[in-house]
Amino acid sequence: MLNIALCCGQITHQRFRNIIESKQLSQIELKRNLTQYDFSGLFTQTDNSTVYGFIGNNCNRLRIKIITITKDLSNPDTYNVYGKSMVNNNVNDFHGYIKISGILKLKVTEHGCENDSLYEGYKGEFSIIGNYFLSENAEQKHAGIFKGLFRSDYFIDKNNYIRYDNIEYCSDGYANNQFVGQWISNKTKLIKTCNWGDYRIPKSGDLDIGAGEFSPNEKYLQFGWQSIRDEGTQSSPNLKAAKQIEAAKWWE
Repeated sequence: MLNIALCCGQITHQRFRNIIESKQLSQIELKRNLTQYDFSGLFTQTDNSTVYGFIGNNCNRLRIKIITITKDLSNPDTYNVYGKSMVNNNVNDFHGYIKISGILKLKVTEHGCENDSLYEGYKGEFSIIGNYFLSENAEQKHAGIFKGLFRSDYFIDKNNYIRYDNIEYCSDGYANNQFVGQWISNKTKLIKTCNWGDYRIPKSGDLDIGAGEFSPNEKYLQFGWQSIRDEGTQSSPNLKAAKQIEAAKWWE
């Protein structure tokens, strides 16, 4: 289980790689040079229907929505976050922060899935690594604290703008914004493993049995994943209802 003490201070790149398998990254640390950029847009781009997460030993479905994220004017490596979480239809507000510990460049850049002008002349792909701490509203039911480590990938375009790294979006196993950590109950102090990410979930064990894209294992469907299975099955009698569930703006 993740050592929570690590989340309160600097983490090592090697320790992080042991928790989330990353791409081939350079050892040259770029944080000092790149904190001039605003990375907030990386965390709100993906449609919530493809942000997947689980919590606990039964892999209960967790839904996370970052509603607002802003760069801290006094601490350029820190981003203040507001959002909502949902497990078993229980929705909680949370506030917290994302803190950058390092920025590394990919050794080998990708060519992309399509001939898109957005990728022409881009100046490299990069990974942000760091810590997160998100505290749910203590006055709400089943509230707790999310804390752990994250990795987010981006590229710099030819005009020096930060872009969410979807260059290899069409590749099997594509993922971004990978969060690994724990949830700690305010009331009971119970600790549960809790991971989420865009398109795929890091360290998800046998939950995800998909090849090209996320697909929940049948053994976990009863824990909130049935609508995803139904949505991906054209012959399912629950197809229409499943699409509505997945498209719903549950955080509003």
